[in-house]
Amino acid sequence: MGFLSIIPPFIAVALAFITRNTILSLAVACMIGVFLNGGGLLGFPDLMKESLGNEDFAWIFLLELFIGVLIAFFQRTGAIESFASIAERRKLSKRKVEVSAWFMGMFVFFSDSFSPVFVGTTMRKITDRVRISREKLSYICDSTSAPMAVIVPFTGWAVFIAGLLMGMGPIDSEVDAMAIFTKSIPFNFYAIFSILLVGLIAMGWVKDFGPMRKAEERAAKEGKVIRDGSSPLVSKELTNIKPYYEDRVLSVWVNFLLPVVVIISIAMGTYFIMGTTKTMEAFLAAIIVLGIAMRLQGIPTTDIMDTAINGIKGIMPAVMILIFAYTINTLSEQMGTAEYLIGATESWLSPSLLPALTFILASLISFSTGSSWGTYGIMIPIAVPVAIGFAGGDITTLVLATIAAVAGGGVFGDHCSPLSDTTILASTGAAVDHIDHVRTQIPYCLLVGLIGLLIYVALGFYL
Repeated sequence: MGFLSIIPPFIAVALAFITRNTILSLAVACMIGVFLNGGGLLGFPDLMKESLGNEDFAWIFLLELFIGVLIAFFQRTGAIESFASIAERRKLSKRKVEVSAWFMGMFVFFSDSFSPVFVGTTMRKITDRVRISREKLSYICDSTSAPMAVIVPFTGWAVFIAGLLMGMGPIDSEVDAMAIFTKSIPFNFYAIFSILLVGLIAMGWVKDFGPMRKAEERAAKEGKVIRDGSSPLVSKELTNIKPYYEDRVLSVWVNFLLPVVVIISIAMGTYFIMGTTKTMEAFLAAIIVLGIAMRLQGIPTTDIMDTAINGIKGIMPAVMILIFAYTINTLSEQMGTAEYLIGATESWLSPSLLPALTFILASLISFSTGSSWGTYGIMIPIAVPVAIGFAGGDITTLVLATIAAVAGGGVFGDHCSPLSDTTILASTGAAVDHIDHVRTQIPYCLLVGLIGLLIYVALGFYL
């Protein structure tokens, strides 16, 4: 449809900047696209049925629900409190505390929402004791949550991105999509270097700089872990789910470590043995194991079911983004958006520029909306088909680098944005003033982002 084919994705991007509401932006773009495509008022439900009424969407939809249920079970069993009590019994130096927080952030890789709250609330008393600023703790929480979640091939992030890739070019199934996402991980320079920088700073190999250095000097010399006059966010549960037993602590081994081991064992075992990661089966098995454990520990069946429902409710915003992302992806295919973009830009847009420009645009969208997943829903249906077109319909290094640039750019913008939910949760978990967290973290994010961009530019000359 020529120029008309780029209007829906352009509207999605523009509205995302203006409204900072990704779901609304995608929904409006889909509606306008349906009218431009000649579908009329009744064309929208028909488009959604075509986009969502298939096995691919059912797979990713169920998996997202399983992730929500598992996180809710963790909170209801009191696994957070159990793990915190174990950590507090150890007497560690300042450097060992920072390294411990770094490792803990990497360990809790399966949820970017759960990780910053869990690590912050678990480590805050310990970091206060050794005079580590709350700004530093929130930085560690934030920079080991989303970056870690986006480079592990069996997390909700991996599933979400893989789901968006399905149906593009030669990517025919969830197996193909997950395999391609896994191959793109080494090119996600921002996420990898973000995690690495946290470790280097925690071990003292890289010195603090910028506002973070001043915050650390204040905590060390004056014993003030937060700035005078600041308004720290009070640490709360991620949701309203409270532990079932208030008078006793349940086993952390049974209620936390066992389900995590089940997920890792099944996901990694099936990947190495069968060549495909059975992610949905891994999370379903963990839910069943933890559900049985909850019942054996005296939690009523009705309470377990209510907790599962609350977990499903909590994951619905991500599901809504996924629904509209699938819909606009199908619409773009019908209108020939990728073909038009390739034809319109082939005179000046070369494959060598695509990963770097994709990283920049994804960063800007994520910064403006505060949503990495929303950015993926907008950018992947646009950038990846263009990369596949440049690659002649094959999955080449260009395609893998473009996927990684979208994934890393979404995290980069999210880290710099005060609107980001994970940034807010990191401030909440560390009980620090939110703007203080953003202000001290941005220089580190900009450094890593610049390094990643330069690598994409250099990589482009070899593609």
